[in-house]
Amino acid sequence: MGDRAGKSALFEEFARVGKALGSGKRLELLDLLSQGERSVEALAAAAGLGLSTASAHLQSLRQAGLVTTRREGTRIHYDVAGPDVLRLYSMLRSVARDRVADVELKRAAYLGLGGPHGERGEELTREELLARAQAGAVTVLDVRPGEEYRAAHIPGAVSIPLDELAARISELPERADVVAYCRGAYCRGAYCVLAYDALDVLRAHGRAGRRLQDGMLEWRLAGLPVESEGAA
Repeated sequence: MGDRAGKSALFEEFARVGKALGSGKRLELLDLLSQGERSVEALAAAAGLGLSTASAHLQSLRQAGLVTTRREGTRIHYDVAGPDVLRLYSMLRSVARDRVADVELKRAAYLGLGGPHGERGEELTREELLARAQAGAVTVLDVRPGEEYRAAHIPGAVSIPLDELAARISELPERADVVAYCRGAYCRGAYCVLAYDALDVLRAHGRAGRRLQDGMLEWRLAGLPVESEGAA
């Protein structure tokens, strides 16, 4: 049998992962990395952090083995360490949703559910989207920021960030079956509102559109193919 000190030391090693996840900002950085590899500068800007603060949070994640780094010249790029980290992050969100009463209230407040967004809009599953995309019967619209699209996107997807969609809507074929997607989902609700807003923009311009039931996080978790054009 192992001794008590040895067992305690082992559990302290387990706790390193829990401690790294014990920060809302570090979880936000992990959420951003679930979209694909990003530079420290891009992560800091997206999370509303100073560069030194973002770097410190990322170092905590790296020391716990949750992220990896890649140097390109003077820039450091981060990515999740593997699919198991994506699964851990997804499971953490699911457990919090099911066990912490305030999560749903905060989600609804953040997304404006019950207001202009609600739980509305026709959805398409990953399987349905794949089948239609392989048949050339759908235009897949990625409405995330451009740097997230470049880091990783569904093969063949068209990138039109939400804040550019109204001005660039003519780039979409008039009678196209448009399916928009963004960062990720939460069962049949969402943590990312971009695809919801994209449907509003399409409707306002007389275009039909649907929403992928989930997003890039779930797409990657399912082991489905992605394309990239280099990290931001």
